[in-house]
Amino acid sequence: MSHPVISIEGLGKQYRIGTQSRATNFREAATNALTSPWRRLRKLGGSKFDETESFWALRDVNIEIHRGDVVGIVGRNGAGKSTMLKVLSRITEPTVGQVKMRGRVASLLEVGTGFHPELTGRENIYLNAAILGMKKTEIDRKFDAIVAFAEVEKFLDTPVKHYSSGMYVRLAFAVAAHLEPEILVVDEVLAVGDAAFQKKCMGKMGDVAKQGRTILFVSHNMAAVRALCSRAVWLKGGQVLMDDATGPVVDAYLKSVISATGSHVDLTDQPREGSNGSQLRITSVSLNHGKPVEHGQPFTARLNFEVTSDVEEVSLGVGMATLEGVRIVTIDTDLQNPERPSFKAGYKGSVEVRVDRLDLQPGNYMIDVGARSGDRFCLDYLGGCVRVEVIPGPTTATSIMRSDGGVRMPGSWSWAGHTQTALA
Repeated sequence: MSHPVISIEGLGKQYRIGTQSRATNFREAATNALTSPWRRLRKLGGSKFDETESFWALRDVNIEIHRGDVVGIVGRNGAGKSTMLKVLSRITEPTVGQVKMRGRVASLLEVGTGFHPELTGRENIYLNAAILGMKKTEIDRKFDAIVAFAEVEKFLDTPVKHYSSGMYVRLAFAVAAHLEPEILVVDEVLAVGDAAFQKKCMGKMGDVAKQGRTILFVSHNMAAVRALCSRAVWLKGGQVLMDDATGPVVDAYLKSVISATGSHVDLTDQPREGSNGSQLRITSVSLNHGKPVEHGQPFTARLNFEVTSDVEEVSLGVGMATLEGVRIVTIDTDLQNPERPSFKAGYKGSVEVRVDRLDLQPGNYMIDVGARSGDRFCLDYLGGCVRVEVIPGPTTATSIMRSDGGVRMPGSWSWAGHTQTALA
């Protein structure tokens, strides 16, 4: 096997909370020098923030990545993903361990990194590309392609301080992607762009991967990680919890972050969106009367709720989504029956929906529950509050038992052809 292009051995990064950390670059050193008099004053005043506390953002990380690998880095906020990319990009030095990189690296970690706000888009292309290691002749040759990809031709001679965050990231990504690096490091910056540009960026990274270059991709969009990456690394608490093919890693990670699973789930203390249940609060959800949820079989969901102040025209609903959060089924109380009841403060009740045939493919799904008043006003909403596994049923064809999800739609079919004699 060829030598890895990235070797991470015993990597650890420690920060100190509440006191001065050792400077690892000129900017940190300058900041420490300017703020040290204020720290001394706080110490004399007995500030509680002067206590020294060590925090390991990364600890004992060992990873080898070979040429052509497309690796997704997943994990919750604070898991150490961005810290690891900053170490790999030489933005900060590790506390312990070492990182070996073979090849030119292009990093896109923050929107507009390396841009000067007073310079125009044209000037920043040359500045940013030079910072990333491109020669002027190379920039000249790729300039038109960069501008076309970024879609900022009209504003090319406008100072970038007037750009929106979306325009910033389009231009920054266009420069980094056309550098033709051996290693491309991309953090969650693509979330800034619109859907069309995100699709365009995914296509560009796919092209880079097909050319045999290496990509490290940090994202909370698990659908994007599945589509782009052949391998994933799950970080938790600064350590590698799992390093495997993308599918198993993403499945395990998503199962860990979904709040609850089971046939009856108490939602009283779960975080929620909408108006935080200030008028109507969904208190629990029960699925299928405690029975397994089977493909092609009946399915029921009961929502229990309580009303804290008078509310009119109430509708409740249940949604089903993939583990990546893509909604594929919505069932509302007013979809077939337009009646929307009103309730007085103090009312407690429940509503149950029955689906005669659940045609969700076998797999794992998330349940969303919500309530609204009228067509627009959200009373309560809990997204991904329950995880449910749909198992094969008695009518499930063997060939689809390992499906990755989706809906198997019934339809009206007609056969055409010559009459055949039935087999004996």
